[in-house]
Amino acid sequence: MLTDTFGRRHTYLRISLTERCNLRCRYCMPEEGVPLSPRDHLLTFEEIERLARLFVRHGVDKIRLTGGEPLVRQDVEVLVERLGRLDGLRTLAMTTNGLLLPKKLPRLKAAGINLLNISLDTLRPERFTDVTRRQGFDLVLRAIDDALEAGYDPLKVNCVVMRGFNDDELGDFVAMTEAQPIEVRFIEYMPFGGNGWADNVLVPFHEMIARIEERVGPLERIHDGPNETSKTFRVPGFRERVGFITSMSAHFCAGCNRLRLTADGALKVCLFGTAEVSLRDALRAGATDDEMAEIIQAAILRKKAAHAGMHELAASDNRPMILIGG
Repeated sequence: MLTDTFGRRHTYLRISLTERCNLRCRYCMPEEGVPLSPRDHLLTFEEIERLARLFVRHGVDKIRLTGGEPLVRQDVEVLVERLGRLDGLRTLAMTTNGLLLPKKLPRLKAAGINLLNISLDTLRPERFTDVTRRQGFDLVLRAIDDALEAGYDPLKVNCVVMRGFNDDELGDFVAMTEAQPIEVRFIEYMPFGGNGWADNVLVPFHEMIARIEERVGPLERIHDGPNETSKTFRVPGFRERVGFITSMSAHFCAGCNRLRLTADGALKVCLFGTAEVSLRDALRAGATDDEMAEIIQAAILRKKAAHAGMHELAASDNRPMILIGG
């Protein structure tokens, strides 16, 4: 189960809990916003738990909760507690913008969130307001401090790099890895519906490396596992690592072990693929677990070897990132 025609075994499921977010990041959401699904189109907690249990039964051992912003989903802690009890689940992770994290973190950690990523694209307050179209910079910094105090080691900080906006801050982000258990992950700007992607705004991975090394000297390459999305390095003598998510300039499709479940219940076997299968509709039509497994496996067998390339993706009719899940 969960193995495609290229021998990739899928052990990692990303579940979007909501299409809503309390920020409006330019690379994620069109300026005019997005049409949200009616509430009854979204998966219920019971449906999410049933699907998660089914995926884990068939080999998934890592689940990441995303959004939108997952923490705006009402009673999200209840769902985390349910998922945290799944036998066979090794990692229960969450990606968040951090605004609501401080008041929810103790219960989330107790419920089983054992890996945490916080999104932060700039270390300058005025730029934060520009890219997110909202206030909240100080709240994100507090969330990072609280997560470190809670013992997340490493705590991962995600940064989408855009030319002319934050590419002059690469060295400042790398400095965060010197003494604290913070792993910074630089993400190449990716094209999605309505996010204004252009290749002249993309900063390729090799250029990021060169610019960082101008400031800190040669980086030390670290061996990555067969399914890692990140090309990982370390500044000699620094405590933590720096990763590069190179989806555009050096894709990692050959080792992809990820599946995505959108908030409205669609299974996407590729982040950049437009093909979707509604697991919600099958559930609500009364499909048994065996029938659901057949639907899931059939979708995985249709997965392509690799995505089409950045210019082709920019011209495709994919969802906005916020409606897919970060």
